[in-house]
Amino acid sequence: MFNQKRIRDYGVEIGRLKTGELNAITDVKGVTVGHVTLSEKSMQTGVTAILPHQGNIFKEKLIASSHVINGFGKTMGTIQMSELGTLETPILLTNTLSVGLTADVLIDYMLENNPEIGRTTGTVNPIVGECNDMFLNDVRAKFVKPEDVLQALENTSTEFKEGSVGAGTGMLCYSLKGGIGSASRIMEMEQGKYTIGVLVLSNFGILSDLLVKGKAVGQELKEAILESYKEEDKGSIMIIVATDLPVSERQLNRIIKRSVTGLSRTGSIITNGSGEVIIGFSTASKIPHEKPEHLQSIIQIHEEEIDLAFRAVGEATEEAVLNSLVTAEAIIGRDGNERPAFKDLIKKFDILLN
Repeated sequence: MFNQKRIRDYGVEIGRLKTGELNAITDVKGVTVGHVTLSEKSMQTGVTAILPHQGNIFKEKLIASSHVINGFGKTMGTIQMSELGTLETPILLTNTLSVGLTADVLIDYMLENNPEIGRTTGTVNPIVGECNDMFLNDVRAKFVKPEDVLQALENTSTEFKEGSVGAGTGMLCYSLKGGIGSASRIMEMEQGKYTIGVLVLSNFGILSDLLVKGKAVGQELKEAILESYKEEDKGSIMIIVATDLPVSERQLNRIIKRSVTGLSRTGSIITNGSGEVIIGFSTASKIPHEKPEHLQSIIQIHEEEIDLAFRAVGEATEEAVLNSLVTAEAIIGRDGNERPAFKDLIKKFDILLN
């Protein structure tokens, strides 16, 4: 996408399953992604919007679930999602101190499109996730403005940039530049073909732990750089999982939990200071906001078929993290703080990834 060189362009193929056409979360039909990037000197931040489908998601909700691997993070809306098992707004990602503003704009966006909210029906549950970009971004300045959030929401597409863009502008990954990454997998079942897509906002990890398909690339880089990277992980990762697989909320929760297998294969040990939060949804069934006259019927796979989805989400997560690394650009941000780009270092030191 956008002619960015991704991990497969370096000869690294992750896992066994086939990818979707774009190898991105938007291979799930109806899903689109938009970014607003704010990058100038100490301003290194932004917003990323994920639209789960192109209709009115408040009126046609989706089955959804969230899971916390390590809870050192700040999300909005996941309590109700866990209780009711539905998603009724787009998903927004930004920096830690912009969660409140971002949620407020998302609420206004939903109110404008649904005049019944707060009048003839209940309120709305906005979903916002974050990572802390304070090393490169002056997070206290709160650069994200309402117009930035609205622009991200209103300008989404099936093709989008990865790396140092949107919410990923100021993020780090394995002590290098991180950010937005995505990947997808096709699941061929008796009933047909289904897709799982993953988008990550990567901001975690210790350089010496980085693995690429089992190869200790991070340790090799650390020795080559000969710099004293502080071996401390106080970052986070947001993992957004989309699928068109027919599942119940319980089955979806089981699936998204397995994203940790892909995260671990990149080298993460899920440190104390790192918040790992997953939000997932299925587009296979739409749940009407208004109570229908008839009983609802929600189709779902049999439990014996779920292992393929477990494999798919792990593979897509692993590749999405690596894509977030290899597409990122080096940035000099707050107080001259900087982190190099993975792609620049492997070229400089002639490090093979396969």
